[in-house]
Amino acid sequence: MTDLLYTEEEEALRAAVRDLLGDHCDAAGVIARTESDAPHDLRLWKALTDKMGLAGLLVPEGLGGQGATHREAAVVLEELGRAVAPVPYLTSAVVATEALLACGSDDLLAGLSQGTTVAALAVGLHTAPGAAFPSVRLEDGRLHGELTGIADAAFADLLLVPADDGGLYAVEAAAATVTPQVSFDLTRPLATVTLAGVSGRRLGDAAPAVRRALRTGAGLLASEQLGVAEWALTETVRYLKDRKQFNRPVGGFQALKHRLAQLWLEVVNLRAAARGAADALTTGEDADVAVAVAQAYAASVAVHAAEEAVQLHGGLGMTWEHPAHLYLKRAKADSIAYGTAGAHRDTLAGLVDLPAP
Repeated sequence: MTDLLYTEEEEALRAAVRDLLGDHCDAAGVIARTESDAPHDLRLWKALTDKMGLAGLLVPEGLGGQGATHREAAVVLEELGRAVAPVPYLTSAVVATEALLACGSDDLLAGLSQGTTVAALAVGLHTAPGAAFPSVRLEDGRLHGELTGIADAAFADLLLVPADDGGLYAVEAAAATVTPQVSFDLTRPLATVTLAGVSGRRLGDAAPAVRRALRTGAGLLASEQLGVAEWALTETVRYLKDRKQFNRPVGGFQALKHRLAQLWLEVVNLRAAARGAADALTTGEDADVAVAVAQAYAASVAVHAAEEAVQLHGGLGMTWEHPAHLYLKRAKADSIAYGTAGAHRDTLAGLVDLPAP
């Protein structure tokens, strides 16, 4: 059995990413950015891509990438989740990259690996792996139609668009109309993509590429949810140690100790599930099962941790200036990203031949 413990290299990667985020992604800055017209942090994205080469983590070395595994990408997503970093790492460096790898689009992968191109898969963020997804109409070699709920499309240079002929097409984002949608998670904005007679380059078959991309996205999303939950638990424990009531730390009250102990157990279990999914994606062994298990469990833990953080911070946790609301919104939005927990439980039941009664 593969060792799911973090390797020295993975811990070194974590430390480097956490240090960079500490310098470029403070909570006050993220909150201020969500209030602006540009929620994505271009400066942070350039630091992640130029200084560390993280955009090409999953891209083979022969194409200018790092040639790393999904385990390393999972570590990066844990840290991005801890910082609710407003960058398109999951959507571009993971999901779009996996779609391009499935299509063998080496020239486009080179741009993504260098961070000079940001890509977005034009499939709704809510879509589960293996589920049906909308496509646009191909007519006389041109693409026509509208796709909604596309994450980070406003930041993308390249859109990967499924068409009704079964193909996946690369479309320059500048040729499409990208209209922002109201998004619950202000750090990962959604948009509607409208194509009106736009030309595109056929990359390959859409179905296998989209399925591979969404499965990887769902599996590694669990690591982002782990980062969100760990931040919520850590910051809540820290606050309760400092906050005093009746001249004693609030964290000393037995009822709160029990709540935090239960949350700690949930987070530990989530770490095991997320690591299992990342490792399975790396080895290819039972990846469908591992991803379904991780996503069947991750959403409830991340949401619970964020809700506890808001409540146990008291009045402070309800203020806009405190970052707890960013984590609650990310956790809630992630709970329906790449399929709900219920959808993944249904998938898991089919995979292990255990149908509902």
